Amino acid sequence: MLSVKNITKKYDKLVAVDNLSFLLEDGEIFGLLGENGAGKTTTFRVIMGLLEPNNGEVLLNGKKINYDISDEIGFVTEERSLLTKLTVKEQIEFYGTLKGLNRQEIEKRLDKWLEKFEITGYKDRKIKELSKGNQQKIQFISAVIHEPKLLILDEPFTGLDPINVKLLKDAIKELKDKGCSIIFSSHQMEYIEDFCEKLIILVKGKAILNGKLSDIKESYGIKNILVRGNNLNIEKLNKIKGVLSINKIKGEYEIKIENKNIAKDVFEAIKDLEITKYVLVEPSLNEIFIEKVGGIHE
Repeated sequence: MLSVKNITKKYDKLVAVDNLSFLLEDGEIFGLLGENGAGKTTTFRVIMGLLEPNNGEVLLNGKKINYDISDEIGFVTEERSLLTKLTVKEQIEFYGTLKGLNRQEIEKRLDKWLEKFEITGYKDRKIKELSKGNQQKIQFISAVIHEPKLLILDEPFTGLDPINVKLLKDAIKELKDKGCSIIFSSHQMEYIEDFCEKLIILVKGKAILNGKLSDIKESYGIKNILVRGNNLNIEKLNKIKGVLSINKIKGEYEIKIENKNIAKDVFEAIKDLEITKYVLVEPSLNEIFIEKVGGIHE
């Protein structure tokens, strides 16, 4: 379990992380969101023990994170940190040795990961000869070869096509099922929604949203109704109190309402028409992020 308690990190007068707290249970994936410069990288560095906070503390399974337990953490950075003149095998042996593994165990684990990622033929290829997507797979393997208890993923799907995204998603979910705690950061909100039950949105180092994704969506209030049908009277629908906007997208109408109670009024207005679809849906995380961050990031 990872416990982040009231951490603050300053660079002179700049407050990069401002009184941040959250709890990450074993086998849980936690989303950390924010624009560039919001404080995510500083938070990661404090968690890994690379930076000392001005206030607060970070505990992994009840212990302060230092060099004695840093081997229990894995980190996939947004920028690749591979030694491109090495072969895949040499690269993973290097990282595995740093984590205290012997070569026999490293090679056994490497073979398993190469097979999982469908790149068994690349074991003796130099990193620089690989595509960006395959380099990203090797970056991931280097971060998990020691089977960490905590894994930090910063934009892990960069450079991957849909097939390889699925392979990496399956690998992440497998680690989760084995009890690995995972902090996940991405600008692609659909990945956060797919993985994370809890999340934080940072703005200028301060958490403006913190909690379960389901609770955040419920408290946001605004809902969307998706309608497909003929002869909708858009002018009439716009006059319904609580209807915020109506947009036509790919042959259907998205009716944004201020809360779910307005849905019955919309239904009453269209129920006698030729309707083939009427669905009340939660707002997307992308909508919530833009709404909450867009007005205050200047």
